[in-house]
Amino acid sequence: MSNLLQQLSDLVLMWRELLTWPPHPLVIVFVAFIICLFFALFALWEIHCINSRRENEEMFGTQLFDEKVSERGFSDKEKRTLDKIIRKSTFENKDAILNSSGLFEQAVTAFYDARNVFDVRDETLEAVERLRNKMNFTASNPLSEIYSTRQFNVGDRIDMIPDNGTLIKRSEIVWRTEKEWAISYDGSDGPAKSFVGRDIRIRWTRPDDAIYSTTVSIRRLDDSANLVLPHSSSLDKRQLRRWVREQVAFPVTAVFENGETLYGTLLDLSAGGIMIGLPKECYPGQHMRIQFELPSFGDEDVEIEILRNLGQRNQEFPNYYCLTASFRGKFGWTQERVLQYLFELSKSKKETKKWVKEV
Repeated sequence: MSNLLQQLSDLVLMWRELLTWPPHPLVIVFVAFIICLFFALFALWEIHCINSRRENEEMFGTQLFDEKVSERGFSDKEKRTLDKIIRKSTFENKDAILNSSGLFEQAVTAFYDARNVFDVRDETLEAVERLRNKMNFTASNPLSEIYSTRQFNVGDRIDMIPDNGTLIKRSEIVWRTEKEWAISYDGSDGPAKSFVGRDIRIRWTRPDDAIYSTTVSIRRLDDSANLVLPHSSSLDKRQLRRWVREQVAFPVTAVFENGETLYGTLLDLSAGGIMIGLPKECYPGQHMRIQFELPSFGDEDVEIEILRNLGQRNQEFPNYYCLTASFRGKFGWTQERVLQYLFELSKSKKETKKWVKEV
């Protein structure tokens, strides 16, 4: 008993020493800890309340949302699935998801990340795909915004760039689900099983829009030795055309990174890129330097990157492969002079057209 009283007495003396002014450093640390703990618990409670309200209370734009859903003829399952997707998103306006393919795919991705797409029931996954198709949010719609590989279509052609960066293979999307998708592989770069676990760069081109690319890791092979990939919403987008183009026929010299030199023809020209004709087949992603003479402005020497190989389609140059390309590196001076050239060319055409009308 005496030992217990002695311990209590020592404890009281210790607290008296700690509670003196100015306060002991341990007291300051303890008080700061209590304050931080209080604010952390308060923040967690607020987050819980916000999530609870989002999942249970009526959201802004609900009436307009219900009207649009009714007009589009969604099934009860599709309506419930859409409501779950919206409530897992960060959108305040419930109606927003119906107006944009990008917002829809963003919400779907957040929903799958929160639930783990492999744990979501098959009927829910099927409902999501039906919603995408009914709202015409796939890549087939030229007006849809591309946000995720889930919008790609079976049969689309893509470029596959292995992690060594030297080989590019033309492939095809052979099947796609909400969980994953698969592309064909012709076996030209070793056995298909050697790709499992490796990173590859995927490039898909939507005509008259842009090139979309992303890096994914090969998960496995399916029964037909197709490469099975995870979906990605981290797509890099590169516009195909942002500038006025003019058809030209300028002699051009192309110097590849390995030193090989080819001679061809510049087929069209813009301030953002070119189409070049070369007697050798090239692939998207290849870099080279080209030299050509720009009339009235002199010699140009600029780096380019091949975007697409359109094949031998120019009747005037039947032996040339038509390659679209964009400028790379330090091309500001070339771009400025190309713009000036195109302006002068356009001006000359207008004056000629006006003169012909007057005559």
